[in-house]
Amino acid sequence: MPAPLDYARDERRPGCEDTLALYIHWPFCVSKCPYCDFNSHVRSSVDQELWQKALLADLAHEATVERGRKLGSIFFGGGTPSLMPPGTVAALIEAAGRHWGFAPDIEITLEANPSSVEAARFADLAAAGVNRVSLGLQSLDDRALRFLGRAHDVTEGLAALETAQEAFRRVSFDLIYALPDQSEAKWRAQLTRALAFGTGHLSLYQLTIEPGTRFAALAAKGELEPADPDHAAALYELTQEMTEAANLPAYEISNHARPGEESRHNLAYWLYQNYSGVGPGAHGRRGGVATQRHRKPENWLSALDRNGHGIVEEMPIDGSAAAVEALLMGLRLREGVEMDRIAALADRAFDTIVDGRAVARLADQGLVARDEHRLRVTPAGMLLLDAILAEIVR
Repeated sequence: MPAPLDYARDERRPGCEDTLALYIHWPFCVSKCPYCDFNSHVRSSVDQELWQKALLADLAHEATVERGRKLGSIFFGGGTPSLMPPGTVAALIEAAGRHWGFAPDIEITLEANPSSVEAARFADLAAAGVNRVSLGLQSLDDRALRFLGRAHDVTEGLAALETAQEAFRRVSFDLIYALPDQSEAKWRAQLTRALAFGTGHLSLYQLTIEPGTRFAALAAKGELEPADPDHAAALYELTQEMTEAANLPAYEISNHARPGEESRHNLAYWLYQNYSGVGPGAHGRRGGVATQRHRKPENWLSALDRNGHGIVEEMPIDGSAAAVEALLMGLRLREGVEMDRIAALADRAFDTIVDGRAVARLADQGLVARDEHRLRVTPAGMLLLDAILAEIVR
């Protein structure tokens, strides 16, 4: 196993205390995928001029509240941000730089669907300032893509990946595995192919049946049977083995990267650093305050007209709540959490924040590890992360 990287202590990484991460949400999709519970909406048409103006206004409001830090990262998420006109992306990047300023090695990521229409915009998006793309391939099997409700096929997806690798300095793509009836042999073959493309980052997610999705409705009627948990665990272990061998180890439960190519923006979340979110449904954590925007696009626009921003809720986060949030996010990382930092957030001893007896029992079982400075979930424990968090956190 590669030597651990201490993300929290590496001051070269954006996402340290003196930078801010900015999330910009584009809420629109061409269609709703049956597994998706994200804040995405299908509309027959979108007034692009109106939406550019509205996002710039929400961004400007956020800049009046959160000051004093340069941006370490910008992330365009969705929805399907690759449906945004490159001119809108360029305008938002320019405005963000004007409001906050950029760290020298700022990471600017945009999520993209691998359709030929959207891939045709990649060069213009790169010229607008995007330097990293996260491509939603989701599968390298046409039958699985149809099951997942994706509009592209494998040929179109791989053509988009090739275009992305030509246009952007850094490329990541997503795959969903542990699909019903997916064998170890099929997943091994697909992951072998994925690793051969040479990207520095992969996001590999097991299929989860989320409440409110079409898959959840099918499962409730007995028309969709999720993968057996033991089989899913075997696929997870295979994934770790293969990505480690390819020098793309998991630095977070579902994210794999060559050392130095981790998602800086997502690390800001997992390391519980300051981040601002603009656009419908976006969340933020900045200056000890949690923010949430209106989820529905029309409600967000109405709030923006009334108030000059799309915020529906601002709530101070007390030290104990911040410590718990930081613990829950940080234990997703291979490095785990720095116990003194968690204790400092709550202004009380670390062992008053966690259940010490549960930690000791889980350590005896090889599911967590604790030394003088850090608590982390072991690779074996990552299979049971949700249950472990429920036991550890008071």
